[in-house]
Amino acid sequence: MRVLAIDCALDACAAAVFDSDPGTVIASQSRIMSRGHAEALMPLIAAVMSAAGAEFAELDRIAVTVGPGSFTGLRVGLSAARGIALAAGKPVVGLTTLTAYAAAAVSETGQHPIISAIDARHDHVYFQVVGGNGSSLIRPRVAPIEEALEAARFGAPILVGNAAGILDARWPADAPQPVQVDPQPAPDIAWVAWLGAAVTPDTAPARPYYLRAPDAKPQTDPLQKVSQAP
Repeated sequence: MRVLAIDCALDACAAAVFDSDPGTVIASQSRIMSRGHAEALMPLIAAVMSAAGAEFAELDRIAVTVGPGSFTGLRVGLSAARGIALAAGKPVVGLTTLTAYAAAAVSETGQHPIISAIDARHDHVYFQVVGGNGSSLIRPRVAPIEEALEAARFGAPILVGNAAGILDARWPADAPQPVQVDPQPAPDIAWVAWLGAAVTPDTAPARPYYLRAPDAKPQTDPLQKVSQAP
């Protein structure tokens, strides 16, 4: 399966072409930016498709991050993904930024909980917690930072996401300390692509993913599939 992955949800503009048969990214580009996604995305996609030697008609699906994230960035990414999918007659799937952040740390034998956190401003974060093997511990939500810090009860965590440093700075001194802190500004586009091949359009719709505590209902989480990845 060939997947074109797109991410404009946070402070990056990124695209990749992934082939699930060898399980490799054929071509990718990522540019750190907080503004200008609308102008940068389509030329970036064109460059990635050219580097991959692929035509849109040769793709099997398009994957795009759906949030939480920047309202403008989400609209840019979703519009591009839907437009390409419509023109090429291909399905499009949506992945949450929280899941994409966590994917790199998940493994079948993972022992540490993984907290994905995105800055929601005003002393709040979007966050979720999964076990090292991808099992859900706290479902995605937006909450005060103090509530997110209560996840210390699960043990020494891996912190990922653009708010990872915020949580690390305020981590309780009497709790097991984080074993890894990865404050990357946006998810790795390679994992967005991998997840895009693992989900289905029925369980991962390409529509904006907005959180409202405490009744947010997340998409089916594909992270347990990640734990079984080679």
